[in-house]
Amino acid sequence: MQALILQQQDNKTQATLQPVDETMLPEGDVTVEVVYSSLNYKDAMAITGKGRIIRQFPMVPGIDFAGRVRHSEDPRFHIGQDVVLTGWGAGENHWGGLSGLARVKGDWLVPLPQGLDSRKAMVIGTAGFTAMLCVMALEEAGVVAQQGEILVTGASGGVGSTAVSLLHALGYTVVAASGRVSTHDYLRQLGASRIIGRETFADGRPLEKQQWAGAIDTVGDKVLASVLAQTQYGGCVAACGLAGGFSLPATVMPFILRNVRLQGVDSVMTPLPRRLAAWARLAKDLPESFYQTAATEIGLDRVAEYAAAIMENRAHGRTLVKIES
Repeated sequence: MQALILQQQDNKTQATLQPVDETMLPEGDVTVEVVYSSLNYKDAMAITGKGRIIRQFPMVPGIDFAGRVRHSEDPRFHIGQDVVLTGWGAGENHWGGLSGLARVKGDWLVPLPQGLDSRKAMVIGTAGFTAMLCVMALEEAGVVAQQGEILVTGASGGVGSTAVSLLHALGYTVVAASGRVSTHDYLRQLGASRIIGRETFADGRPLEKQQWAGAIDTVGDKVLASVLAQTQYGGCVAACGLAGGFSLPATVMPFILRNVRLQGVDSVMTPLPRRLAAWARLAKDLPESFYQTAATEIGLDRVAEYAAAIMENRAHGRTLVKIES
């Protein structure tokens, strides 16, 4: 079995494929034979060395994976059981999923719900799991389809594309925000009713014309501030990303004059009951067509190449990594 192992030399990150066996794995009570992992923005930053994601080397990146239990000291899991992991610091401070073998804490694992296999679970991955949490946040805020359009920013990315597909399947009218014309057909296939560009968020006023019943924002910074200013009275914005920056140059006016709710969404440390609920919803609510539309499948040998593409904004949807035994 092989793993993509990151090491640092002369302050530069180097990624190499190396053999891996159980003697090399970190501590944990469940060992998993990884069938699929995926490539996320955070992974791309780690692999290219363009973000301070990893502070301890050597490290196997990969913030999520799906596979079969090989050995378990946790009574909740048995040999041969299909499981999925997202978050909990895997691929950052604990060896992650871009490896044929992974050893983790049982508390981090979720049994795959009926209707999902390892491949489908990683087409969803951390990005899709985050998207589901965002949709649940809108639902819990009382945002219903009849209230109007739902905006998804960064719609061509992993979180955004899954959110578009989920919202459409649930009966919402979805507006996708994307700066790349090349992704427009893809977004329409996922269910976007219309597509808008970045110029929609250039106003910068504390309050703008009310447009969105709710929104899922993956960008942050000025885009999030503008989305808040455009949200309808009583609407909710679920914020889960900072691809555009971590600042929020906004005012309190949308909150106190329009009763707008800003709901932060974290997928890394989500408690187990909510994880189980989100994965059950994903198995039920994502249309079968999503799995054929939303993923590009590669092998471990092409991960570094695709990590660079993600950092250069040349990728869209999900990048699925088939782990070869």
